[in-house]
Amino acid sequence: MLDTSLLPLTIIALTFLLAGFVKGVIGLGLPTVAVGLLSLVMPPAQAVVILVVPSFVTNVWQLAAGPSFRPLARRLWSMMASVCLGTWAGIGFLTGSGGHRATAALGVSLAIYAVLGLVKVRFSVSRRAEPWASPLVGLLTGLVTGATGVFVIPAVPYLQALNLQKEELIQALGLSFTVSTIALAIGLAGGGTLPLPLAVTSLLALAPALAGMFVGQWVRVRVKPEVFRLCFFLGLLALGIHLTLRAFL
Repeated sequence: MLDTSLLPLTIIALTFLLAGFVKGVIGLGLPTVAVGLLSLVMPPAQAVVILVVPSFVTNVWQLAAGPSFRPLARRLWSMMASVCLGTWAGIGFLTGSGGHRATAALGVSLAIYAVLGLVKVRFSVSRRAEPWASPLVGLLTGLVTGATGVFVIPAVPYLQALNLQKEELIQALGLSFTVSTIALAIGLAGGGTLPLPLAVTSLLALAPALAGMFVGQWVRVRVKPEVFRLCFFLGLLALGIHLTLRAFL
């Protein structure tokens, strides 16, 4: 059960303020930052439950702001369906007794994401490859989501490889993150790990997340995004290594 005294609630609020700020500046990273930092002070499963409401609201906002929902939904439906199946198949790693394995998986996932961001790996996927690549990537993303609560690998590099226009890419990321959040919430509820106190805490975490996003969007037009991205990915790499080592030591 989550400790609802002042200090843990303050840590949660500050974490989501920072996570929302990151999302506001670079357009993603809220679940990555929030689950990564909260996992330093609580089991990953609890961190993921608290993530659900802020992640859902901010990603629906991102999804609704784009211009091409219907074409993207038709193009990516097989990926989204596979995300759900993979998430529900992998949820046992997060909610089961192997907490150290979930922490290690989260650390590895964060480190891989950070390395890909630092080296600026760019892939390209042809339209002919999408019928088999989309469900495969969706399934892998779902398994990682179910095991760690972080739904960026390999979905984000894959969507970037589809050569979408900027606004289409932002909306596609919003679609992927929204579906992943819903699948994760269903998986947690089905496993009995979505208790009311944590659900209320998740709702309360929405306010600092939105405040952080607002500030981040303000900063985005005043600070070079590349400088911020470098600091973000270096910090994420250190956090991923720390979580991985902590799981085995």
